[in-house]
Amino acid sequence: METIIIIVFLAGYLAITLEHNLKIDKLIPALAMMAILWAIIALTHMDVFEVNAELKQLEPTHIEEILLHHLGKTAEILVFLLGAMTIVEIIDYFDGFATIKGYIRTKSKTRLLWIFSILAFILSAIIDNLTATIVLITILQKVIKERETRLWFAGLIIINANAGGAWSPIGDVTTTMLWIANKVEAGSLVLRVLVPSIVCMLVPTIIASRFKAFRGEVAMDEAAEAPKSKYGPIMLYLGLGAIVFVPFFKTITHLPPYVGMMLSLAIVATFAEIYSNSKFAISSAIDEDHHEASHHSPVHSALTKIELPSILFFLGILLAVAALESLGILFNYAESLNQAIPQTDIVVMLLGIGSAVIDNVPLVAASMGMFSEPGDNPLWHFIAYSAGTGGSMLIIGSAAGVVAMGMEKIDFFWYLKKIAWLAFVGFVAGAIVFIAMRDFLFAG
Repeated sequence: METIIIIVFLAGYLAITLEHNLKIDKLIPALAMMAILWAIIALTHMDVFEVNAELKQLEPTHIEEILLHHLGKTAEILVFLLGAMTIVEIIDYFDGFATIKGYIRTKSKTRLLWIFSILAFILSAIIDNLTATIVLITILQKVIKERETRLWFAGLIIINANAGGAWSPIGDVTTTMLWIANKVEAGSLVLRVLVPSIVCMLVPTIIASRFKAFRGEVAMDEAAEAPKSKYGPIMLYLGLGAIVFVPFFKTITHLPPYVGMMLSLAIVATFAEIYSNSKFAISSAIDEDHHEASHHSPVHSALTKIELPSILFFLGILLAVAALESLGILFNYAESLNQAIPQTDIVVMLLGIGSAVIDNVPLVAASMGMFSEPGDNPLWHFIAYSAGTGGSMLIIGSAAGVVAMGMEKIDFFWYLKKIAWLAFVGFVAGAIVFIAMRDFLFAG
């Protein structure tokens, strides 16, 4: 039966990878794969196991217990993401991100490259790399009119947004997964991965700044757009501050991150409702007396715009990988892989390169079931770096790349020819720095 399980998983995985060719949203095969895998396990009464990280061995358990365990872990990630997405949409409701455009005053392409690169690196660490890419490409479209030049900028934004997301526990879905699963601690993740991520950002940007595409000046509109809301800057700083507050809340209370995110959402939503002068109404199932008020509610508006397909995709893929983990397949595969390739660093770097070809979420989910190293082990920090930055090598290799591809209609082969090698050079440079820091600086 294990062979059938693996075939179903690979078929679902292939459908996810080829979503653009099949024109089927990846959430559909992810959900179908998850349901079929667990149905096979239940109907055939297959033995399920729980990995004992301390003893590095499998321990038998019941399907109801292990499924509930994995659902709880998955729900922590999904509720956390729902809170973060809602805060970002509330900021956007007040046009808060337009505040960032006000700081961009130079016409030099080289300076603009560095401004967008640094903004991508910093913003992605706070509001995640996907959202940072959407915000910056929206600003880019208002600042630079020439499409060919914009494509080059968009390519560097993808690389730098992914680099920025790798060192922050809230910067990338995969890093958030590792953080919530207690594989990494926020402080040590920043300490060990920040410098490699900076190198991963600096190397491609320095090389690209010498290209012809980033020479000269751009023609900018002199007339500045009037802000849509006077509360935009306040909501921007409040929202970003609320998201940054979450890791500190976890450190102080030792509660799961989603609890802190819900508190942050409550605070941001309160101010949003006060500033909008509308009644508080989250549910759309309301009577006519509240219809007008709810229509203008920023909280209600934000909840209708969050990426629910992404949430369902994560639900499907995480529970599908959990099925393989529960059968002990990932654990046994890791043992075989470690025997075939004794050097773990090579395995992790291959994981990073693999994340450019296939989605990094299931890869990291699989690695969490493969490796039984204790929490905060350097292995998990390296996985966070590799999975976060490796996806930049292909336009379809990361959420940031896919959204940029859609917004700017970037051609797959154009990116492969012009940007991929820059991403690879940055990835390898950062990996070398990480290994050097681990072996010499943090060896003790």
